[in-house]
Formats: sequence, C-alpha cells, structure tokens
Amino acid sequence: MNGLAHQPERIARANGVELCYEIFGDADAEPMLLIMGLGAQMVLWDDDFCRQLAGRGFRVIRFDNRDIGRSSRLSGGKRLTPLELLKLRFLKIPVAAPYKLGDMAEDTIGLMDALGIKSAHLVGASMGGMIAQEIAISFPERVRSLTSIMSTTGNPKVPGPTREAAAMLMAPPPATRDEYIARFAQTWKLLRVGSFPEDEARDRARAERCFERGLNPAGVGRQLRAILASGSRKQRLRAVNAPTLVIHGTVDPLVRPEGGRDTAASIPGAKLMMVEGMGHALPMPMWPQVIDAIDKHAHAASAKAMH
Repeated sequence: MNGLAHQPERIARANGVELCYEIFGDADAEPMLLIMGLGAQMVLWDDDFCRQLAGRGFRVIRFDNRDIGRSSRLSGGKRLTPLELLKLRFLKIPVAAPYKLGDMAEDTIGLMDALGIKSAHLVGASMGGMIAQEIAISFPERVRSLTSIMSTTGNPKVPGPTREAAAMLMAPPPATRDEYIARFAQTWKLLRVGSFPEDEARDRARAERCFERGLNPAGVGRQLRAILASGSRKQRLRAVNAPTLVIHGTVDPLVRPEGGRDTAASIPGAKLMMVEGMGHALPMPMWPQVIDAIDKHAHAASAKAMH
C-alpha cells in the first residue's frame, strides 16, 4: 500500500449538476470526503494535507462545490445587500436564495453515488461543515463519522463575524488577476490571524492556481445566500447519531469560537477540540494536530462500527 495513489481531476454528474473531484490514496482505503467552505475551491484543501490524510489509510476525495472552481455554475440571485442582512438579523426575514445547504448536501450524496460509495467519513470546513451537518441529519446511513471544522449551527445567538471579517465577506470582487492575488493574500492573512510565514510564502501560488481554475464571484454570492437562507440546524442536530468531532480555533474572526462550542453542544456525544491560536484557516504548523485528530476520530468510529 503506497497510500499516495493520486487520480487527476474528473467530473461526476451528481444531483443534476457536474462536480469536479480528485482522489488521493488507495482504492480500497476507507473513503473520506473533504467538503470546502464558502467561495473556496477544493484545492484549498492543500495537496500535502490531502496526501498526509491519505497516508493515514484513507481514500481522500476533495471536490468543488456547485458554483465554484470547475463544478457547474448556476444562475440567479443578486449580490447580497446590507439591507437584507439587517432584515435577517433584526426582523428575522429570511434571505431569498436559488438553492440552500440541503441542495449542496444532496450534491455530495450524488457524488458518493457516482463513485459507488455507500458511506464515508465526512470532514467539512466552515460552510463545508454546515453541509456535512446537513448530510448527517438527512442521510445518517451514509456517514461513518463527522468532523465539523470552524463551522456553526446557524443558531442566530452565536456572535457574528468581526467587523473586519464581515467587511471582507461583503467587499466587491477584485477586477483583475493582480487584484485577485493581492486580495487573496490579504484575506488569508486576516483569516489566519497572526504570522504564518510558510503559508504566506504559498499564498501567491495558491491564488494563481485558484485564478487559473476559474473564478465565479456570482456563485460565491449564491453560496452565501444558501447559508443565510438555510436557517438554524440546532434543533435538528440533536438527531445526529454519527460519531462527531468538532474542531475550532480559539481566535476565529469569521465563524466565532462560540459556533464550534454550539455545534458540539447540539450533537449528542460530540467531542470538542479547541485549537489554541487558530483562526479561520488551517495553517501548516497546525496540520499535525488537526490531521492526528481527524485520523484518530475516523479510525475509532470505524473500529466501533465493526463491533
């Protein structure tokens, strides 16, 4: 077993859309799906991060959600306005959206079907954690274990992003390649919170790769609408029976640490791991800790299922 077999990107038909995906690791290893966050292409699950997980005995599958990267682009939905956000916050008037997180959960199930995967370990970051939660609620038989990273329940009582993080989310998209590359570095510096020279050194290459794979600012807007239109999962999360691990950074400026605590408190038996000094990102110095936790959690869930 080399653990590092790597298949190039492919496209699968799933739930009426096309999803671009890529697989690391052996065909007979336990499947683990990595679900990315808002406006984030699958390549932001770093290649080396995926290889290291594959090396722990998993068949690691990363993919572009609908409306991002090389997956299907949808249509409709205008740019979110501050007025809509105020209505949502103060008058509880939901935001209109062409699709919701439940549809994105069905995309993921469709991808599993296309790959012949009956059940998998789900690892979701940020919006990806929300999608993974939706899958664990609606398709429990498809989930071997759930790891929800830097995510939340949609509970409106959880504090919102810091002012800087919120402004970044609402900023108009960059107009040129150079602007995009500069914004990417600026954004991740803000999200990582603090100094991470290894990551800062890679930001430009990461940004170029995302730019070359194709940007879809309108799609990011629709994904944001999907999150806001989906409401709170807090009550429904009580029904989740998958072994659950919640990982959250103590200094997350976008999805505040309370979001992780609320997730762990809402899912029966969930374990909570707060990572000291981690923001809304998975910086390289924190990989060993995070990969170890995902690995142990998934393998423990499998061992338990065998008995």
